[in-house]
Amino acid sequence: MAARHLGELGLVVLERNWRCDEGELDLVLRDGPVLVVCEVKTRTSLVAGTPHEAVTDAKLARLQRLGERWARERGVRPDGIRIDLVAVLRPTRGPAVVDHVRGLC
Repeated sequence: MAARHLGELGLVVLERNWRCDEGELDLVLRDGPVLVVCEVKTRTSLVAGTPHEAVTDAKLARLQRLGERWARERGVRPDGIRIDLVAVLRPTRGPAVVDHVRGLC
C-alpha cells in the first residue's frame, strides 16, 4: 500500500525490506536525484500512539546511517538522502488512512 501510494506521487521504488546486520529499511526510493529512505508504520488503533510517535530521534539517526550504507553498497551517489514516513491507520471499519510525511530529517 505504501509503495503504491509513493509510486502514484512519482517516486521510484528501488528496494523493499532491505536488511543488513545493522537493521532494515522498509522502502528505498528515488525522487529525482534524491535517495529516499521511507519508514512505514501501520496501526489498527491509536491506543499505543500514532505511527508518527513511533519514529524517534534514534530511529531517524539509524535510518540515515542505513540509507548511507545502502547507497555505498550499491555504488549510488545521490544528491542527498531524505527520510520520509508513510503512516497508515487501518481501522477495523472503514478505509485505511495514509499520511506521507516528507523530510523527517
